[in-house]
Amino acid sequence: MNVNEVLANRALEILRRPKGDYATLHPNDHINLSQSTNDVYPAALHLAVLGALADLHPPAMRLAASFFRLGRRYARLVKAGRTHLVDAVPVTLGGELRAYGSALRASLRNLKRAGDGLRELGLGGTGTGTGLNAPPGFGPAVCRELSRLSGTRLRPSRDLQMAMQSRRAAGDISAALRGFALELGRIVNDLRLLASGPETGIGEIRLPAVQAGSSFMPGKVNPSILEMVNMVCFRVIGNDQAAAWSVGAGQLEVNVMLPVLAESLLESAELLAAACEKMRAKCVDGIAADAKRCRDGARRSPAAATALVPKIGYTAAAALAGRAAAAGQDVFSQARAEKLLTEKDLRAAERSLLPR
Repeated sequence: MNVNEVLANRALEILRRPKGDYATLHPNDHINLSQSTNDVYPAALHLAVLGALADLHPPAMRLAASFFRLGRRYARLVKAGRTHLVDAVPVTLGGELRAYGSALRASLRNLKRAGDGLRELGLGGTGTGTGLNAPPGFGPAVCRELSRLSGTRLRPSRDLQMAMQSRRAAGDISAALRGFALELGRIVNDLRLLASGPETGIGEIRLPAVQAGSSFMPGKVNPSILEMVNMVCFRVIGNDQAAAWSVGAGQLEVNVMLPVLAESLLESAELLAAACEKMRAKCVDGIAADAKRCRDGARRSPAAATALVPKIGYTAAAALAGRAAAAGQDVFSQARAEKLLTEKDLRAAERSLLPR
């Protein structure tokens, strides 16, 4: 109702009439004609969230593109793979980083699919979805005009009573934002692991330093940008909980929890957009590989014995890996020392480990 008064008085200013001249232009009889808070507020929520999603897309795509560039740069740099945080057969650093870009793009596609439900508006349903006091065709006409003004394709709901009752579309987008945050947080955690060290961790990549890491330990550099992104992801996951409870709190013809629902969705989209941009500019674009550490790790990994299984069998390969570890040798050097296979077979096994 306060918005109606603001709009009425602004219109009176444009008409060069005094504010409060409601005989000329009334907040309810004119501004609010054929509409109710119950159909307008959800429509405003949908339009605002669609705008926030549009703002999220470019920085998220730029972040994905940065991972694809790193993927191309390090496409031939072989390193140890890891499953269960334990050495596994080799991968390339480029493939690992490229996959992060693919994951972000897949999450964006999911956001786009979920966002389609927000394009459906219940305008013209007025108070309870019956359309009382709205002329025929009012909802479709308003959707067409809003589409023109916003540059976003909008459509009227096929069931206006459902549009009053249900906030399912908002719940879907909240879940998709949570999914994006979960994927982004997983990537961030991987980068922190890969950069851990520099001497006592994995240390296969180096992150750009953005600030002194410690007021006590000189020279220490912490992954502060990635830690910031982690915290954003936690907040988005929390916002999804608030949004989910709000979506489920509708009663009969209206859901009165829209303010907290709107705040949760808008904050999540805005935080993720800012986090993606800072993560790209302050961290990912400056990532560099420690090529020697990557190659040495792949060479020393006992998981390389997997390539010998077709020739000597699983049990013998496992025993060889154990003997190589005890001798401080890589698997292939140990196999050569023991003359287990011909040089031709060993070279073929080594080549088979290279990621395709």
